[in-house]
This record gives sequence, structure tokens and C-alpha cells, in this order.
Amino acid sequence: MAQSMAQSIPPNRYPTNADGEVAHHETANLISSDKVEGTTVYDPQGNTLGSIDSLMIEKRSGHVSYAVLSFGGFLGMGKSHFPLPWSQLRFDQNQNGYVVSLTETQIKGAPHYATDDSIDWTDTAWRDRIDSYYGPYASATAEAERAQSALR
Repeated sequence: MAQSMAQSIPPNRYPTNADGEVAHHETANLISSDKVEGTTVYDPQGNTLGSIDSLMIEKRSGHVSYAVLSFGGFLGMGKSHFPLPWSQLRFDQNQNGYVVSLTETQIKGAPHYATDDSIDWTDTAWRDRIDSYYGPYASATAEAERAQSALR
């Protein structure tokens, strides 16, 4: 019986495109994380600040807490990474990218790390520095932790 069940499960249960790659669907409200990574981030005047390097997602809730902005450097050398609370980003269809209400100077003053740095995301002091820089309730993480504290 186990063998017949295994044979009935298709080897690739995800839809694929003509090249056999897993298709990445998008709706008006949903986007695949691999399409977010690499997306340009703009300041309010439409100037490019950098691009999204990665997303930090709460394991239990599934909420995106931070978009890590890759900024600066030359030819991939000397880049810095700035965790931005997801709530700070707004998608702009006209620019096909995200807009933040921050200037380049404000971003440069934010908590950041170099590509080669090892960041301990379990360190609440590190996350507190990020959240306090961007203001109260800046990230989904901070909001969830504050809500849990209020219930205790």
C-alpha cells in the first residue's frame, strides 16, 4: 500500500513553467519572496536607495518583520545591509518598487551590518536598536511581542 501511495504523488507537486522551473505566481495582494528580493527601494523623491537583499519572516506567525536593504558598495564589495521594518515599505506600481519615507542620510544612520558580519537575530538588543531607530511599533515582531506582553 505504501508503494502505491508513493507512486500516486507527483514528483513535482508545484506548477512549472515551460523550462521546468517552479512557477512563481503573483496576485494583486500576494508576491513570491524571490520576486521581492532584488526589488529596488526608493526614497520619497524617487531616488534609488538600494534593493531588497532578503526578508526576515516570523516563523510562527508568518509575518514579514524586516526587509534587508542592500545599499552602497561597488561591484558587490563594501555593501552594507540595513534591516528595515516591513511596515516602513510601500509598494509603488508606477516605479515597480518599494518606497520608504526615509532619506539616504536617515538610512545611513540606521543600524546596519557589512556583508561579512555575522548577525545574531536572536539578540533582542539588536532588534530593539532597529525598532527604536524607526520608532515604536515599527516591525511586526515588535508589535507581536508587545501584544504578548500585554496579555501576561
